[in-house]
Amino acid sequence: MTYARIPDAAYAKAVGQFRLGLNPIMNCFRCYGMGDDVDGATTEIVLLAEKFGMRVRGKDTPISVRNTPRRRPTE
Repeated sequence: MTYARIPDAAYAKAVGQFRLGLNPIMNCFRCYGMGDDVDGATTEIVLLAEKFGMRVRGKDTPISVRNTPRRRPTE
């Protein structure tokens, strides 16, 4: 099964809506002073979702996240 690629403007809108949908889920961590970490995690989740979308549509791409240490909140 193949899927038609949507126009770039529609794709950007869909990614924006997905990112906005993550806000209510991730905002509970902001009250613990983790705002910077929430922003970084949201970006990583969006990238992971994009990779998943490519994979299920037939593109052979690895579904993985960045494996580098992140800044600790106390640093």
